[in-house]
Amino acid sequence: MTYISLPEDPNRCLTFYLAMEEYVARKMNIDDAFFMWQVQPTVIFGRNQLIDSEVNIDFCRRHGIQTYRRKSGGGCVYADKGNLMLSYITQSENVTLTFNRYINLVALTLCRLGIDAKATGRNDVLIDERKVSGNAFYHIPGRSIVHGTLLYDTNMHYMVGSITPSDDKLISKGVNSVRQHIALLKDYTHLTLDELKAHIRSTICDSETCLDASAIAAIEEIEQEYLTDQFIYGHNPAYSIIRKGRIEGVGDFEVRIELKNNIIRDMSIMGDFFLVGDLGASVIHPLRHVPFTREAISQALPDDLSDVIYHLRKQPFIDFIFNQSL
Repeated sequence: MTYISLPEDPNRCLTFYLAMEEYVARKMNIDDAFFMWQVQPTVIFGRNQLIDSEVNIDFCRRHGIQTYRRKSGGGCVYADKGNLMLSYITQSENVTLTFNRYINLVALTLCRLGIDAKATGRNDVLIDERKVSGNAFYHIPGRSIVHGTLLYDTNMHYMVGSITPSDDKLISKGVNSVRQHIALLKDYTHLTLDELKAHIRSTICDSETCLDASAIAAIEEIEQEYLTDQFIYGHNPAYSIIRKGRIEGVGDFEVRIELKNNIIRDMSIMGDFFLVGDLGASVIHPLRHVPFTREAISQALPDDLSDVIYHLRKQPFIDFIFNQSL
């Protein structure tokens, strides 16, 4: 099997590696290819999932966790620098054979470290009946792609919080519950993560191909599809978020924001604050059709909100909208 490497691997976005899989599958004449990658905290959800139903968007925004869609099916996966993402590209189009070959290869690699890992009949690798690797599959004409996680260590609070209900008590309980059902390789080997990567590579691969600048440019071009709102959000329905609380020195607020594909469609602002300007013209109207991000909202709002609501400053209002402590 051929390992696909990069001349340098800076802190790239998850979408780059998804596009890299496609590039290898579509453009490189290699029977079996494999590579590993790591990303900053990110949730990746399946092709046919609604992000609003599967991802705790509010939690992800508060903690700087990115969210992206992949082209394979399956459920949500959380990834960060504490675990490995694995990509396998092969000429086989047979789903069952491809899955079985790949997950058994991962299990065998762990077994050679003295870890009692077992491949399941579906798409997981288990240690002591706990999941250490989950995988998903899709194919293009003539090629199949399998990708998945290999848990070494991870931020359990982020993992649970990003794909579960927003109640902090549920998240706290969920960490313990999920921890009972997953295995972290750091508990089963003395190898560091870098040493584990070297072991996997030397066990699975017997050759290497390093991508050049033109290949990287082609990958970045493929990546653009993964970054479009249409691909990320698909046909998600509109939904509303509600913020209730107090901005000290200003008053009590209840803000309702209607979102569609992470774009503000409408907003209402109620409370016992003192209105001294035109709320609709100065705040609500400028925010319509604006992406629901701190940067976009900050650019759209006027610098001085005290001309609209007595004593209100822009930054505390933005913190309030994003549910940050005031």
